[in-house]
Amino acid sequence: MSASAATLWRPTAVQEVVGLWALGFLGIILAFLLFGGSGVPKLVATVGFLYLPLIPMRWRGEDYRDYGLTLRYWRRDVRLFLGMSLVVFPLFFAAFALWTQVLPLLPTELARLLAPFRGPAHFVPRLPPQFAEWVVDQLFVVALPEEFFYRGYMQARLRDAWPQGRRVLGIRLGPAFWVTAVLFALGHLAIFQVWRLSVFFPALLFGWMRERTGSVVGAALFHAAANLFVRVLEASFFGV
Repeated sequence: MSASAATLWRPTAVQEVVGLWALGFLGIILAFLLFGGSGVPKLVATVGFLYLPLIPMRWRGEDYRDYGLTLRYWRRDVRLFLGMSLVVFPLFFAAFALWTQVLPLLPTELARLLAPFRGPAHFVPRLPPQFAEWVVDQLFVVALPEEFFYRGYMQARLRDAWPQGRRVLGIRLGPAFWVTAVLFALGHLAIFQVWRLSVFFPALLFGWMRERTGSVVGAALFHAAANLFVRVLEASFFGV
């Protein structure tokens, strides 16, 4: 291949997305194998999610705003975040409480695959230790980078390749929406915990919110709040 041909070649939208996702996924696995449960794998994930998309974005003269990382629609984002929280969190609380009663009835090995917590569950409202640090961590280190990479960049680029879809609650959802949710769930297997595949279901909500507002801010707020809510429930039910 000549130098000019190599310069002109560009991957398709699907090749671009899958290639960057695989690169980030392998980077997290490698960091986890080398550094275990330290903060290094999370740092690798955060940096990768924020900066890997910049490579093809610069080819096209784009910036973060083109992929939903903008405060332009912040009022709409906040309203949707609050509405989703009011609807989803009470339902999730009821489901979580029921799950704590079902979990002890399962075989031990199966229970270990399906949940990170075990033991008798008794609800006593409490916050986990260092909760303020968790808030900052979940919003700026976890939720915002993940939402930019998956719902902002990935979902938009896959929509370029697969624009077709059906309208659901006023939003057109197609293959890009579903594939993004699947890759988001599979990406959480980088640290070898099968129960993390359950993030597929909230990913559907995050993806719908991104399409609804045109930005990732509302989805990032809801993502962070959902993670924090789960942490509070774990502390309240299991004291962990």
